[in-house]
Amino acid sequence: MPKIAMKTPLVEMDGDEMTRVLWKWIKEILILPYVDLKTEYYDLGLKNRDETGDTVTIESALATKKYGVAVKCATITANAQRVEEYGLREMWKSPNGTIRRILDGTVFRAPILCEGIRSYIPSWKRPIVLARHAYGDVYHNAEERLSEGERAYLVVTDKEGREQRRQLIHDFNGSTGVVQCVHNLDASIRSFAHACFRYALERRLPMYFAAKDTISKVYDRRFKDLFAEVYEEYRKAFEEAGITYAYTLIDDAVARIVRSEGGILWACKNYDGDVMSDMVATAYGSLGMMTSVLVSPDGKYEYEAAHGTVTRHYYRYREGEETSTNSVATIFAWTGALKKRGELDGIPALCAFSERLERATIATIEGGQMTGDLIPLFSREGIVPQKLSSEAFLRAVAERLDA
Repeated sequence: MPKIAMKTPLVEMDGDEMTRVLWKWIKEILILPYVDLKTEYYDLGLKNRDETGDTVTIESALATKKYGVAVKCATITANAQRVEEYGLREMWKSPNGTIRRILDGTVFRAPILCEGIRSYIPSWKRPIVLARHAYGDVYHNAEERLSEGERAYLVVTDKEGREQRRQLIHDFNGSTGVVQCVHNLDASIRSFAHACFRYALERRLPMYFAAKDTISKVYDRRFKDLFAEVYEEYRKAFEEAGITYAYTLIDDAVARIVRSEGGILWACKNYDGDVMSDMVATAYGSLGMMTSVLVSPDGKYEYEAAHGTVTRHYYRYREGEETSTNSVATIFAWTGALKKRGELDGIPALCAFSERLERATIATIEGGQMTGDLIPLFSREGIVPQKLSSEAFLRAVAERLDA
């Protein structure tokens, strides 16, 4: 059969380590035989980010604003160990943080459910969707180490630079220490709230927003107040849809979520969402089974897997060892991007292909063929699970897709 034609390219952001290897195989085995793939390619591998002074990350985000849909491989966020390992010029910031700041979007993460894969929390019967604010907090912070005897202040000036007020953060008399400052924008918080309420309505999901305004009486309180203000625009629609919205403290939200059956949209600030999305993904079975999409206020989409670069497997692969690395979330990043491209460009065949590939991936696991991380979680009457290598799993999916 002829390949499915595309009109507008996807923005393709390549990444690092084992996920970079999987990225190449997914394209070769599952996409290129069926789709006349058009992409505008950006190499976000750590070496290329270092060589370009990280301008490639900014260029990829701007391309996403231009074309509307991107698909991203997992990337390394440099720390001191990575600076030494890769011989970097500096400790580059998180590429995800840079892209999210430029797009000013909201990250929605949802588990991929397969029959036979048990959740670590037995009461979870339906997906828990986690909405993560994608701007500010520690991902765009200012921080310093301080020497003994130094003082740190929070200083606010007017637009001409005249000091308006000053607040002592801490007097480091008697000890060295560290200080960190984070910020956020009312406009970004409002966009986050609108995105969450729209998502909840589209999928008929009750919604929580959780923060810690009892401790953070200005910063977190601002989130709480703006969500309450924006909710008034959606209250009637929520009531008509028979769903609810509630604000709760983050620790209370954790207790409620653990006791729930799922079927909830849980909105979190940036750092909270980063941590809680990994908790939710792991509780459902595997970080390799969690989708992630960044949605900007003006309708731009960036799809990726919720997990990292699988460093441990990459080191084994580099030594010539066979790995069994879960590629499901990365497959779903591609299908999500292709499906959205098909929707926006009016190509139903591209949407249908993406859905068939998702069904083939899930059916492969439900039929007992899977990567090693899922073997301990699988239980289905009459089926003995078979552990496949990273590449063999992709070829098993291709066989089902052809069938």
